[in-house]
Amino acid sequence: MIDIEKRMMTLRDDSQVAGLSRFFKTGKGQYGEGDMFLGIKVPVTRQLVKEIWKDCSLDDVAAAVSSPWHEVRLCALLVLVQLYKHSKKDAERQSRYVDFYLANTRYINNWDLVDLSCGEIMGDWLMKRDRGVLYELARSGKTIWEQRIGIVTTISFARKSDFEDALAIADILLHHGHDLIHKATGWTLREVDKHDHQRLLAYLSSAAPGESAPRYTVMPRTMLRYAIEKFSDDERAHYMGR
Repeated sequence: MIDIEKRMMTLRDDSQVAGLSRFFKTGKGQYGEGDMFLGIKVPVTRQLVKEIWKDCSLDDVAAAVSSPWHEVRLCALLVLVQLYKHSKKDAERQSRYVDFYLANTRYINNWDLVDLSCGEIMGDWLMKRDRGVLYELARSGKTIWEQRIGIVTTISFARKSDFEDALAIADILLHHGHDLIHKATGWTLREVDKHDHQRLLAYLSSAAPGESAPRYTVMPRTMLRYAIEKFSDDERAHYMGR
């Protein structure tokens, strides 16, 4: 058995705590309110994961993923990613890891925890399976983090030039009120653009189902700015000018 939290405690760096707490918005009323940090940078966490994942079980991950310490939860999720990746020939084991991931989304409660895990696990698992769970998360997720899992996971499909779910879930989140969802959706649309510029142009210039105005005229400005980041200067000027 590997005590992930105990191993992480040996790596704490109090000099980094204040900066990480500010970066992940832990102040009153902010999206990361109340989260606690050990001051461990991601490369340090990744190095520990590399050292321990082979000796970790799902029970070890379960014990750590509910930790009050942000970096311990991240470490647990990165271990889970490795366990999932290295069970490619065992669909039953992979299914258990996916079920565990979905059952513990309440602990995947900041953007880095989402972004560094959902594609590696959910994106891979759903590549050739029904993706309805992502629509449920995007539409009915209890937190912005569950909704973010719904959209960010589709980046995995977009990288394979499979855009349907990315664009459909972007429509679900088109009028969302939170900046972190705007950024995640724009980031996803930018991935579509990398592989098919004309497809994104057509998406932005047409209306969402049930609406009449082109999407680029109604989506939040941050979402649009992220989506068109790689456009030419003239194209950006056109779309940002609305």
